[in-house]
Amino acid sequence: MIHSVSRNGKSDSPARPADGEELRSDVDEAGRAMAADIFESALAATRGCDLVRSRSSFANGIWRYRAGGRTIEWDIPREGRLLVIGAGKAAASLAAGLEAVLGDRIDGGCIIVKHGHVEPLAHIVQHEGGHPVPDGAGLAGTRALLDMLVGLTPADRVFVVLTGGASALLVAPVEGVSLADKAGTTDLLLASGAAISEINTVRKPLSLVKGGRLLDAIGPAQSMTLMISDVPTDDPAMVGSGPTWHNNVSPAEALAIVEHYGVADKLPPAVLRRLSNVLPDRIPSHGDAQHLILGNGGDSIHAAAARAAWMGYAVHIINQRMEGDTHAAAHRFAASVRAAAKVRQAGDPAPVLLAGGETTLKVKGAGKGGRNQEFALVAALDLAGVEGVTLLAAGTDGTDGPTDAAGAFADGGSIARGARLGLDAAALLANNDSYSFFSALGDLLITGPTGTNVMDLTIAIVD
Repeated sequence: MIHSVSRNGKSDSPARPADGEELRSDVDEAGRAMAADIFESALAATRGCDLVRSRSSFANGIWRYRAGGRTIEWDIPREGRLLVIGAGKAAASLAAGLEAVLGDRIDGGCIIVKHGHVEPLAHIVQHEGGHPVPDGAGLAGTRALLDMLVGLTPADRVFVVLTGGASALLVAPVEGVSLADKAGTTDLLLASGAAISEINTVRKPLSLVKGGRLLDAIGPAQSMTLMISDVPTDDPAMVGSGPTWHNNVSPAEALAIVEHYGVADKLPPAVLRRLSNVLPDRIPSHGDAQHLILGNGGDSIHAAAARAAWMGYAVHIINQRMEGDTHAAAHRFAASVRAAAKVRQAGDPAPVLLAGGETTLKVKGAGKGGRNQEFALVAALDLAGVEGVTLLAAGTDGTDGPTDAAGAFADGGSIARGARLGLDAAALLANNDSYSFFSALGDLLITGPTGTNVMDLTIAIVD
């Protein structure tokens, strides 16, 4: 649920002058409310708790999940234990759904969520950890999770809940590689502009749980992995780095990625040694492992489209799989918005443009922000002077980069309003300081944890 649209932010940015109402006289508040409403509809369609509660049931030792005309049945023997484990920004939401359906049949559980993303749970222990860079709390949480899996039998069952963020939160470095080594490697790759799929490929040879290795700990018990996908292809090997999906990544593949981005010589020595060695092939030995993707970015963008159409807008889905450079994607989207504003005739339904995906932001400056706020600032520069446009770029998980915002609103007057506050938008952009710009204008979107994580969503209303 969206809690608020920030009007004063939570930052050290310059305060708005006394004539703040005059400053915002050109802001289409109704348009922003509509954009926020459309965004909320996208979240509701993929919220973990709601997906599990509305689509699954438990009776006579059988858990059933119904979606898209298909029913999955999974037996949970009375004589066995039932555990719930997992990780991710929305893992607590999925776990809450399982508790609502299974109740006291759950014998225990352990999940790791991003700091601040816990939910009230009765049977499942929650540990908080660092994201996007792993920390000691995540390491301790993963140890507790692995300890819970000791001694499982074929009669036992394990639900594994996975969402975006699990790659950083479920952290267990291989022998010889420290947590600091993994954190440093993640930092280097994030700043280099590597895609999340490439970062996860590097992480797998460094981990005792990624790439299917969590199944080794589950052992003979059967598992059912429930995923909310934040990857464009919905590849189970990529959601949370695939801890229950065997996907042998060779160190050579990972080494090629760090060399491509020019960070190989900056890697911690232990990581470079690991990626320079050939590892023996693994022979998996475990109980039956099933996988279900409950929601993805396509579900969210189509829910947004349905809501906008219900409001009477003419909906145009520009791109369901945005990827690549954040600035390039923002320029392309802004060009589509300008074109829609130019061709619209009086009396035509107002168009809504939608795009979803996950772009890659290469950080060069020392400012504060995230890819959605930076997307909005790039678009604001391109749309300067264009009237009747409201744009929202936000992350469906409720967080954008290392900030308290999900994203930001922008329009054709954003740059001018910033200038009246003495803000140089281009200079802030060059320093990757989009948060300061939008916080000063009161244009951040603050949602808090959303219970889902299906990539990013950009909405533009041309009215």
